[in-house]
Amino acid sequence: MVRKPSLLIVDDEPNVLLTLKLVLEEDGYQISTAGSFAEAEKLMVAVGNFDAILTDLWMEKEDIGLELARSASKLKPRPVIVIFTGYGSPGNARAALGVPVDYFALKPLDVDELKRVLNRLVVANTAERRWQS
Repeated sequence: MVRKPSLLIVDDEPNVLLTLKLVLEEDGYQISTAGSFAEAEKLMVAVGNFDAILTDLWMEKEDIGLELARSASKLKPRPVIVIFTGYGSPGNARAALGVPVDYFALKPLDVDELKRVLNRLVVANTAERRWQS
């Protein structure tokens, strides 16, 4: 049986979590969700090995999504990291470049674009993981 790619979606807005979960499950992903940085950190330790982590930039405090991205970038194997925000600025976009972020998107999200990007990045990352094994 083929393993479904696993995603962790992190956002403090329940409607965003539910919408992304439903849309991406429909595309064949296995989804876990977290409503805060702390909850996401626990899931990264408990579940581990996510193919991608999608996080809001601003949740319980400004730019906490960058902290989550830094933590996720240290995981082995490293997941694809996607940050999205409704409060984009040149400053936080530059900061995201300092963290290994694979995709930076502005809200409202273009769901079709997100699905295309995820498919491309997760497939490439999965192939790279197999190559390194």
